[in-house]
Amino acid sequence: MVSLVFVAMLGRPVQKELISEKDPATAINVIFIGDSITEGSNLPQSPPVAAAGFLLKKPGINRLNFSNQGHSGFTTVNFLPSQGDTFKEAELAADSLQKLNEGVLVFSIMLGTNDSAMDGPLGSPVSPEQYRQNLLAICDRLIHDYPRCKIVIHRATWYSPNTYNGSRYLADGLARLQLYFSEIDKVIASYRQTHPRQVFRGDQQAFHFFKKNYRACFVAETGKEGTFFLHPNAEGAKILGRFWADAIYKATRKF
Repeated sequence: MVSLVFVAMLGRPVQKELISEKDPATAINVIFIGDSITEGSNLPQSPPVAAAGFLLKKPGINRLNFSNQGHSGFTTVNFLPSQGDTFKEAELAADSLQKLNEGVLVFSIMLGTNDSAMDGPLGSPVSPEQYRQNLLAICDRLIHDYPRCKIVIHRATWYSPNTYNGSRYLADGLARLQLYFSEIDKVIASYRQTHPRQVFRGDQQAFHFFKKNYRACFVAETGKEGTFFLHPNAEGAKILGRFWADAIYKATRKF
């Protein structure tokens, strides 16, 4: 049996606790950091909710707390520790979860969609080199503040090359987004010697999956360059959550 508990924090219900009767009693606390795709505000079930459900079905996990720290339109620049409030909010969520139930603390990060835009979001377009530096700044601070935490960095999902809403992405943005993938690999490699088994490669399947299945798994949205595909629908969010859960679980097994 699984139960779900909602806990209000910072004026919105961002924390949730799932409990299973499985043994052994292993607990994990997950902070999901991301943009509107993570936030999933227009969905009945956001990707973090789906990921939490899948994680609780994994062997060896019977308690899970999580906080959805997705913010529409946000970039790695928004989440830089030097920017203040957004990063601080994510850390406050981590502190709160650890007080509820001390367990393995995981930061699940998927950022890059808005960084890649030609213009619109803060800092965009973010160069691949700067994207890497921003991720390093975020990870360095998380490791400093939570020395035993685990960080899982996922690749961003695909979007159609005509994507143009309040921000302009288009084919140039999509090409830039894919350049970020090797930068994520560089970030992870840089920690192998200094912080082994702490920063992990996350999901690498969602981009190609959604590129192939966007009509079934994405919302058709009207933009300035016609109908575009950027955000997962309910089924897509569930699939993305499963991809994240698999990557997070793999990381939590490496102590």
